[in-house]
Amino acid sequence: MPSFKNQPILSHAAVQRGAVVALPPSSRALPQPEDFPDLKWPDPAAEVVAIPLGVAKVSAGFPSPAADYEDKRLDINGYLVRNAVSTFFFPVQGDSMQGAEIFDGDILVVDKSVEPQHGHIVVAFVDGERLVKRLYKRGGCVALIAENPAYPPIHVTGEMEMVVWGVVVGKFKRLL
Repeated sequence: MPSFKNQPILSHAAVQRGAVVALPPSSRALPQPEDFPDLKWPDPAAEVVAIPLGVAKVSAGFPSPAADYEDKRLDINGYLVRNAVSTFFFPVQGDSMQGAEIFDGDILVVDKSVEPQHGHIVVAFVDGERLVKRLYKRGGCVALIAENPAYPPIHVTGEMEMVVWGVVVGKFKRLL
């Protein structure tokens, strides 16, 4: 695939406003704990903690009678991670995907084993820059689309180096 590494397709202004995260050429493809000091990274030797799970669904509409509490447990990794060896967590920076309910500070669950399809939200590398966008693939046209009208689509051409790294399959959001 042709590569014009000295001709970035994404402007410095896009990086400054948070549309993309620019990585130095020698940077690692995977996030490391030292890259995000405000995140709590798991201890690989720690035990998996199962969190209590309410049996009854919580009504988001009209109130419903409460059901008896039953002691079930939810393993968050088991719920969000289908293939552990190909799943990674990426922190989000910027607001280009707010229309897809992906906000600055969210943690994306990205699975490399899922085949990227038209309409999937993906983590991609475009000319060395890592970003999250919606994948558009129709009639030989490939584009990465932001979910915020303030950001233009990135139309992938043969002169660009673009790799879809993985498909976003979930996210974590802290409310407080």
